[in-house]
Amino acid sequence: MTQTWNDTEPGVLRLPSGRMVRGRALRRPLPAGPAPDYAVYLLAKRPPDVPWEARWLRWPDFRLPSSPADARTVLREAWERAAAERVELACGGGRGRTGTALACIAVLDGVPADEAVRFIRRNYDRHAVETPWQRRFVRRFTA
Repeated sequence: MTQTWNDTEPGVLRLPSGRMVRGRALRRPLPAGPAPDYAVYLLAKRPPDVPWEARWLRWPDFRLPSSPADARTVLREAWERAAAERVELACGGGRGRTGTALACIAVLDGVPADEAVRFIRRNYDRHAVETPWQRRFVRRFTA
């Protein structure tokens, strides 16, 4: 079993269950410290290969996932794996798509959908979840 993140590391979000997920901006260098065991990249185009297991979720900038059903499946897998692995979610800037995905994972972890955006802004990045449709996507996301 792999260790999970240390919640003092930049971008690491501790969920109410104690699971931790790291959010980050791909435009910035990989943070110091351990690499993820599993990552979900929220991008319009296929990301470059990385030396850890990764999934690509097609998600254009400032938009919503191309397939909400795929998003639900991928985010549930990320949440499940975060119980024992270092899981990372990332998009270009680390705020809109990453914040939205983290808010959905918070819903899976038991945060009420109508409180999830506030939870992410308080515990991850105060500018996370950038558009009205991203906020609506989180409010309609169900565990």
